[in-house]
Formats: sequence, C-alpha cells, structure tokens
Amino acid sequence: MVTAHHAVLDLLARYEPKSTAERADVERVRALVASGDPWRRSSPLHVTGSALIVHQESGRVLLRWHQRHASWLLVGGHADPDESDPLAIALREGREETGLTDLVPWPDAEVRHLVIVPVPANAREEAHEHADIRFVLATRSPEAVRPENPHAPLRWLTPREAHRVITEENIQETLSRVEPLLAG
Repeated sequence: MVTAHHAVLDLLARYEPKSTAERADVERVRALVASGDPWRRSSPLHVTGSALIVHQESGRVLLRWHQRHASWLLVGGHADPDESDPLAIALREGREETGLTDLVPWPDAEVRHLVIVPVPANAREEAHEHADIRFVLATRSPEAVRPENPHAPLRWLTPREAHRVITEENIQETLSRVEPLLAG
C-alpha cells in the first residue's frame, strides 16, 4: 500500500487548505493514511475522489442528481480495489457517471477542495464519512453527456444557476472555488 499512501500524501503536500476547518480535515486524512488503508469502505472514514465537471467555452458546470442524498452533487466516488490515485478515481467516476469520454483535469491536476462529509446510513451500510478529495475536470463535448441511469439525471448550469439548486454547503464551497477559474 505504499503507492496508495504516496499518491494521497503527495497531493496533500502540494495543497494549501483555505480554512481552519479544511486544515483540520486535511490533518484527519493524513492521520487516516498513516494508520492503514485509506480506501477501505468498511472504515468509518475513507478517501473518495470527486470532481466538478466544467465546459470552459460556455462557462457551465455539470451537476448530478444523487437520489440517496436527494440533492445535486459532483461526480465521484469510491476507489476500485486496484486504485490508489484520487484524480484517477475522479476521472473514472466522471466517465462512468456522465458518459463523457474526453474528460481531462482542468486547468491542472491539483486538488481544489478537500472536505470530510457525513454519509447517512441506509439498508446496505452504516453511517460513515467520506474524505472527499476534489478536482476540476473539463470536457470539450458537453452534448455527449449521458446519465449512467434514469435515477441520476445530469444538468449543465451556469454557476449562478448551480448555486440556486445546490443544497449542500460543501458543494457550494467547491463551486465558489471553481467560479474564478471559469471567469478568468
């Protein structure tokens, strides 16, 4: 698991948290990595990789309806057994959840936000937390978007429209961090 630890620690070494709360979340992730397998889904806290997908030319962002949370969220999720790179996870999940095959890190491959989010219990798993490492991915073909299933619709929105439909504060924060990139 040296490579799993290395990928996360390397990303965190280059990342500058934007708040005291985020700094505390980064330290929790470092401790998680030091204590064992940060990807194990059975752990009450585990690392996930997510992204806000953008279409730079139109200045729009893509949101995905998440039925379990009943809210508009980013694309992303858990590592597969052979994965240990949060960016690779975000890219795979982005492709699977949107059908977009041309996704690339934008404007670079750096972390844009790290937040630990609570996940409520359901019939399959207990309540737990995701240490969500977030990136920005871009597409040049927004019209190619296809939801992975009928219960997970996708919406292209301007940042202003996205702020109106997002109910999760941590997603609002991610969007706020990406807006200047789209504007600039």
